[in-house]
Amino acid sequence: MQFHRAYLRAFQARGWEVHVACGGAPPALPEADRVISLPFEKKMTAPANFRAQAQLRRLMREEGYALVIAHTSLAAFFTRRAAAPLHPRPAIVNVAHGYLFGDRTPAWKRAILLSAEYLTAPQTDLLLTMNTEDYRTACRYHLGRRVENIPGIGVDFSRLDAPPGASDALRATYGFSPDDFVLLYAAEFSARKNQTMLIRALSSLPERVKLVLPGQGALLDDCRALAASLHLEGRVVFPGQVSDMAGLYALCDAAVSASRSEGLPFNVMESMYAGLPVVASAVKGHTDLLSDGLTGLLYPFGDAPAFCDAVTKLLEDPALPAALGRAAHEAAAPYALSRVLPSVMERYLSLVPQEAKPVSASH
Repeated sequence: MQFHRAYLRAFQARGWEVHVACGGAPPALPEADRVISLPFEKKMTAPANFRAQAQLRRLMREEGYALVIAHTSLAAFFTRRAAAPLHPRPAIVNVAHGYLFGDRTPAWKRAILLSAEYLTAPQTDLLLTMNTEDYRTACRYHLGRRVENIPGIGVDFSRLDAPPGASDALRATYGFSPDDFVLLYAAEFSARKNQTMLIRALSSLPERVKLVLPGQGALLDDCRALAASLHLEGRVVFPGQVSDMAGLYALCDAAVSASRSEGLPFNVMESMYAGLPVVASAVKGHTDLLSDGLTGLLYPFGDAPAFCDAVTKLLEDPALPAALGRAAHEAAAPYALSRVLPSVMERYLSLVPQEAKPVSASH
């Protein structure tokens, strides 16, 4: 939700009426004129998703939207299918936050996911990808009438500036000593994010290396149980959902990621801005943001020994973390919201004639 609020404000500032449709209970969004609850479920074939599709189709007919912007693969699929039979239909933008049909996806699943995108390509007037691999895939298979690559949707870095002393206070809260080397991985607990690899790898690293895993998700309890079974309760911290990340970035010595696939990950961009050295799996999204040995350290996905070797480099060379952090901070500048939002808004508005009724649905 936080990612989109700046764009909702930008549409309203231009005189647009903005509706937001989302799965689950409607959040409080002062930036939206109307918030609509949809019965989305994460399983593609769930009957509720087809009810959501029918609801979206009715909304498009009744409201006469000029522009629909879709986010996340499943919701974007049903949104575009909802628009397919409409004549006229609204202009549709699909913002791809990371395709899930890469080489590491089983062939059968890859075929289904790619087919879903291909099926809805005729309703995709503008497809915005966020990394080189997704852009090439989208162009190769013609997944949109117009395909462009963007540097994410922008990060509000100003909220990451921690007040003086935040690091020391939080270290005391979590029981970390000044000599501890603290790793941070802020992500949803899921198989794709792969926190289990990091927890297992921690057993092979020195005792002073600690791991902070903020977030929620289906596998949170499993990860807690894994840490307990490996007797790592004192070295792995699960803070839960954290709304103010500035203190955690200030607290930690390095950021890590074990993800199998990414679009253009906010957690890595935020870590870069915070001046943290980043140790990340060499997958799309990560490789777009990080240059190995210059702005971060990359290791093969799922390779725990290689991950441990990269962390050990940071431990053994005190100058390396600072050098990587400085370079990462400078490399994060192009992803700032202040630079990205005007460019993305220009692309959105390019689909709408100037005389169009100023109504937008952002999904």
